[in-house]
Amino acid sequence: MSCKINKLEKAVAAAHTFFVGNPEHVEMRQNLDYYQTMSGVKEADFKDLEAKPHMHEFRLGVRLYSEEQPHEAVAHLEAALREYLVADAECRALCEGPYDYDGYNYLEYNADLFQAIADHYIQVLSCKQNCVTELASHPSREKPFEDFLPSHYNYLQFAYYNIGNYTQAIECAKTYLLFFPNDEVMNQNLAYYTAMLGEEPARSIGPRESAQEYRQRSLLEKELLFFAYDVFGVPFVDPDSWTPEEVIPKRLQEKQKSEREAAVRISQEIGNLMKEIETLVEEKTKESLDVSRLTREGGPLLYEGISLTMNSKVLNGSQRVVMDGVISADECRELQRLTNAAATSGDGYRGQTSPHTPSEKFYGVTVFKALKLGQEGKVPLQSAHLYYNVTEKVRRVMESYFRLDTPLYFSYSHLVCRTAIEEAQAERKDSSHPVHVDNCILNAEALVCIKEPPAYTFRDYSAILYLNGDFDGGAFYFTELDAKTVTAEVQPQCGRAVGFSSGTENPHGVKAVTRGQRCAIALWFTLDARHSERDRVQADDLVKMLFSPEEMDLSQEQPPEAQEGPPKPVEESLSGSETGHKDEL
Repeated sequence: MSCKINKLEKAVAAAHTFFVGNPEHVEMRQNLDYYQTMSGVKEADFKDLEAKPHMHEFRLGVRLYSEEQPHEAVAHLEAALREYLVADAECRALCEGPYDYDGYNYLEYNADLFQAIADHYIQVLSCKQNCVTELASHPSREKPFEDFLPSHYNYLQFAYYNIGNYTQAIECAKTYLLFFPNDEVMNQNLAYYTAMLGEEPARSIGPRESAQEYRQRSLLEKELLFFAYDVFGVPFVDPDSWTPEEVIPKRLQEKQKSEREAAVRISQEIGNLMKEIETLVEEKTKESLDVSRLTREGGPLLYEGISLTMNSKVLNGSQRVVMDGVISADECRELQRLTNAAATSGDGYRGQTSPHTPSEKFYGVTVFKALKLGQEGKVPLQSAHLYYNVTEKVRRVMESYFRLDTPLYFSYSHLVCRTAIEEAQAERKDSSHPVHVDNCILNAEALVCIKEPPAYTFRDYSAILYLNGDFDGGAFYFTELDAKTVTAEVQPQCGRAVGFSSGTENPHGVKAVTRGQRCAIALWFTLDARHSERDRVQADDLVKMLFSPEEMDLSQEQPPEAQEGPPKPVEESLSGSETGHKDEL
């Protein structure tokens, strides 16, 4: 309607608002696509008219956090916290109304004064607790955000760490631990921040007062509601997972325990039955599954000169590959010169010159920054363009080799050099980059990897392209989930690339660089277009502006049919065992 009466800005906002709550609506998606092509329509016009301020700030902060912009993320996440407390106060105030008889039940309601007061008070408390769910809900999500308020402090502690503000990182970590005091990862983070800031100043920093008041009030309300559940039989579903067990009455605990045990018993019986079925077919299918997996991974390499060096079988894992000849020696040297000319100390690692170990310096540059420096004449523009093209080349090769049905999108790209600090190598025992998993938080002792923020959970595939091998150490290696059992190693050299899926099947690390400089392009990819790297979109636009279509083309790509057929045989002597000579990334 707004479009028909020439109120285009309102039409765009109305369409966007509807689409936020109905993301599967095809016609509205088409309308939005049409509006985007119209002159006079600005990006700012696509606004959600029903957006809650606290949720808008939170989602924006999380997006900036995911894009590795911690300074900007902190501002919006702090704003989200302030808006959340305001929204919570408003929501709770609305619960202070008259008793809700639920339709016509007031005709049959019969209670004395004390029962009526108790019923009303229980309803008010239950309504106030429900604010937790209401404020954590968003039209685009089927379920509310779990542990919504504590998650703010989780994001903030890591964002503050990334910008080097250990005081605020400690405060937010301690605040998060109010809700989850036994969280192993957060306790490890707090210990690290305390060591960096110093024991004395860290001791004086406490959790945020607003969070302490919120938690205490919530627990008192929960105690009353659980009491009402236990004594009066008024059901209460706790919206939080952080509630301590001692808040729940003993009888309710025992009841819930017996219900859980029954559920576990049924689940175990089903699981045992499924295991028996699996055992019957496992022997017959194992060999065929291995063959199909290898076949699935053996897609075309697309470009002349690229050769398969190690596949998943040789690398003792799954979704792993090493290939050589991705770029030439001249291109390696040009990109290495670009790194040293353009990179800011620590760039790409939030300004930290030694983000993983104090024994090495890191220097890096992103694709977009390199192109901007080239545009400004501070580095050779053709070198920056080579960097851009090489990353696209690796993306295409990985997408083809792993035979992905969904396109790979750049999540983050970084040309980085690690340089050994000569005076810091004596009796060195640490790694250049400790064992980790790219899309989850690895707990090696428990042999689990938790796929939740602040991990980059949207990353699906990773790749590293090496520019040189004239240094000591710096071996790339895969491990089991224990972070100790090495399954394969690869030695970096010019033009060699390693690619792998980013999940729990591929924990990996980098051994200490003890002499010289190790340079590589690190790439992370996602299958979810929503998490596509913003810098990459800007880089794409800049390349279109600076170069002709002919210059933008990636030459030398072979037609897929030229690469059809099984992968070339791989020498078993390249196997990444723990003894003997190993090739490493």
